[in-house]
Amino acid sequence: MSTELHRVVAEADRDEAERFRRLAEEAREVRDQHREALETVRQERERLREAGEIARAACEEARAAAEAARQAAMEAVHATAETLQTTLDSMKVVEDMRRTLRDIRDLNKLDSN
Repeated sequence: MSTELHRVVAEADRDEAERFRRLAEEAREVRDQHREALETVRQERERLREAGEIARAACEEARAAAEAARQAAMEAVHATAETLQTTLDSMKVVEDMRRTLRDIRDLNKLDSN
């Protein structure tokens, strides 16, 4: 082979090698972009997991508060029922006292006649 042919073949080989080097560099850039995108997705998932955990804890606290409110309402209903019963009992006593006083008054009227 002539020197000129060797030079042309060597130049073609260098061009081909340069083309492969550029392709390899582009492939590395794409790989790095994919890695960064995957890291972004991983971080977003972690943030969503943390937000979900916070929401779960808030939900549990709300459930506990609702249960405490329900219990307080039930206690208030029972206290009201007890108060009404006491009032009714007092009214019965007052009515008995009135009846007794009427009876005494009626007896006094009979005695005075």
